Amino acid sequence: MKYNLKVWRQKNSKSEGKLVDYTIDSINPDMSFLEMLDVLNDNLVRKGEDPIAFDHDCREGICGMCSLHISGRAHGPQHAATTCQLYMRSFKDGGTIYIEPWRAKSFPVIKDLVTDRSAFDRIIAAGGFVSVNTGQAQDANNLPIEQAHAEKAMDAAACIGCGACVAACPNSAAMLFVSAKISQLALLPQGGPERNIRAINMVNQMDAEGFGNCTNIGACEAECPKEIKLTNIARMNREYLLASLINE
Repeated sequence: MKYNLKVWRQKNSKSEGKLVDYTIDSINPDMSFLEMLDVLNDNLVRKGEDPIAFDHDCREGICGMCSLHISGRAHGPQHAATTCQLYMRSFKDGGTIYIEPWRAKSFPVIKDLVTDRSAFDRIIAAGGFVSVNTGQAQDANNLPIEQAHAEKAMDAAACIGCGACVAACPNSAAMLFVSAKISQLALLPQGGPERNIRAINMVNQMDAEGFGNCTNIGACEAECPKEIKLTNIARMNREYLLASLINE
């Protein structure tokens, strides 16, 4: 298979970037998108050119590092999949593919396709944890949790923090990510002691990082590789409102 690639190249965070044209052929349709980029980089290195910088780690759809905007969609055209789970058979032979980094003020470009997503780390540090002395692990049956709550908490915990929600949102909102992290702990008894301060601190940090607000467009849920639901945003808003009233 042969493709015409238009790849965003940017030397560093202070320089201007642009789309650069590349042509690549002899691509196996069962090759992953990241493997295709590996082949392209190998070709560039052999020519003495600078390889394309892009994030990757597990390549199993677990870590969320493979943050690429592909032909106008976060993680590409495949539904509920990360870039590393995307295969070249999803693209038409001879077609043109646009490859860009996440586009958000709060995710500044470091180089080429690599963005700085440390804003998410600071939001988690603001309250996305349980700071209690757990001691020895309890027997599972000694900590009863309603089945419905446990399932909702697990669904929220599936968020891998890739940032696709931010990249897909026209407002660059991070509410789907933040609400998933708040919901995960708000639904479990372990998160109860810090429930109120957690909601306030994480939402305030999200605002401080410069992310936009949610206007219920739904692009975040549509592009999320883990199918995190918008209902988590409603829960986050309730948590924040209640915490604000209690702390007045």
